[in-house]
Parts: sequence; structure tokens; C-alpha cells
Amino acid sequence: MSTPDEPDEPDGPLEPLWMLVANVVEWRRCGEGGQGQRPGTKTFKGGAKLYVCDLVEGRDVCRVVGRPRNSRRYVHGYVHARHLHTFRPKFVRSPAVLRAAEWSGFWGEGAAADAAWAAPFMEQHARELRGERWLDWHHPTPCLCHECLSPGR
Repeated sequence: MSTPDEPDEPDGPLEPLWMLVANVVEWRRCGEGGQGQRPGTKTFKGGAKLYVCDLVEGRDVCRVVGRPRNSRRYVHGYVHARHLHTFRPKFVRSPAVLRAAEWSGFWGEGAAADAAWAAPFMEQHARELRGERWLDWHHPTPCLCHECLSPGR
């Protein structure tokens, strides 16, 4: 039973939504000149699967749903696009993800086509953001960042 301040749970099943799915980079550069390296982000482990609900701040920041470090519950948060890779569209039916997401930017007629178009665009955009971040600085030795560990480099 809910209190007057709490919203009621939906009566029926939640409507499936199209979302982008991405993974958190295993290692990211940080610190002075990008010479430091940290695994994943503060909230999410490296390699964690995140469901991208919306793109904000000119597509540089993503509103995401995923499982944080040391928890089994889905939470929503904001992650910079440069910390994500392997964007792909997915039709999400999981009630836990849908409850945490509440909505998706890919909704309605043509949502599948919009998500399919956005996935390679966001992959390219994230790659460019990672490259621009430490443009004038050399990678540390040995470097574990996503760009150095990717086989296509």
C-alpha cells in the first residue's frame, strides 16, 4: 500500500521500449594530462551493461539505467558518452529496467529505426569525444584505456 505522497504501482504490465544499450569502458584516463587510469566510472564497473534512455547536453551525456557497483538493483544516472562503447539498439521488456527507466527517448512510431540510426552515430560520437579529451597528451605506458585496448586501433 502506498502513502498519499507515493505514486501507485502500475496496474498492468509495463509497455516495452526501444533503448540503446552500451557498455562502460574497462579503463578510462583521468588526472593531469590523462596519465592516470581508473576502472569504469564511479558508479558503474568497467564492462557493465547500461540502457541509454535519453541523450542530454548535445548528446555528450546519456541518461542511463544499469546495475551499479555493489548492488543488484537497477538505478538511473547520468554518464558521459565518452565512457561508453558498443552502442546497439535493443527492444527492452525487462520490468525492472522499465521501472527504473520510466521512459525512453526512442518511443512511438519509428522508434526501432530511430534507435538503429542512433547506435552507430553515438558510437562514432563517443570515439570522437574520447579522442578530443586528451588531444595534446601522450598515453601513459602501459596504457589500458579503451582506445589502446581496442583491436581496431
